[in-house]
Amino acid sequence: MAARVLLRRFSRKPIYDDYEPELPKADTPVPSPASHTIPQASGPESSLISPSATSETSTTVTSSRRGPTPTDRLAVQIGKARMFLYHYATKSEDAVNSTIDKAFHLEKSFTETVASLAPSRESGEKLMPGLVYVLVAGMAGSIVTRNRNILLRATVPLALGIGAGWALIPVTMTNVSDLTWKYESKFPVVADAHLRTRESIQRGWRFAKVHADLGKTYVDDTVSTARDTVEDWVKKGK
Repeated sequence: MAARVLLRRFSRKPIYDDYEPELPKADTPVPSPASHTIPQASGPESSLISPSATSETSTTVTSSRRGPTPTDRLAVQIGKARMFLYHYATKSEDAVNSTIDKAFHLEKSFTETVASLAPSRESGEKLMPGLVYVLVAGMAGSIVTRNRNILLRATVPLALGIGAGWALIPVTMTNVSDLTWKYESKFPVVADAHLRTRESIQRGWRFAKVHADLGKTYVDDTVSTARDTVEDWVKKGK
């Protein structure tokens, strides 16, 4: 009886099998998350994952592996074309605005320059009759030298016009001279030539003035001497 009890005790199978899971080998490929070979976990956590989330995950993984679609590439190219057109339109607009600004500044500078040439009200100088007289003087010079050589025909009317301008409208001529000198200062060669020409003209004018004064004095002395001589003759004749 005791031997039978012992045989039953040793013949019973254990409740838990002595099972040791085999580890995967190093060369065995790892299945992807979207593969159906991975067994799903059976437990309270696996019941929380919905089939829609699983399908979205598999779709995302598939699209990331597949790359951009033709629609995506077309959208990228359209975006590049729009940016190129935008930059080109911006540059064109800036160029047009810059050109218009330059034109406005040029017009403003021209009007201010012309207005600065006019005489002030305090001077009492009027342009209209003075300019007419200057024009008449220039025309008279061209008429006088119409049968002369080309050098006289080019210089005499200009000289008469400038002389009439300095005599009739001196304030306006001063403004014109200052403006001319302002532009000539930008070119040193022209400015030096102008200075030398003006100095030579001034020296010639002073020389002519001195000789005119000497001639006037000589004439006055001669006339006075002749008058005294005539008076002496008249007195002696009496």
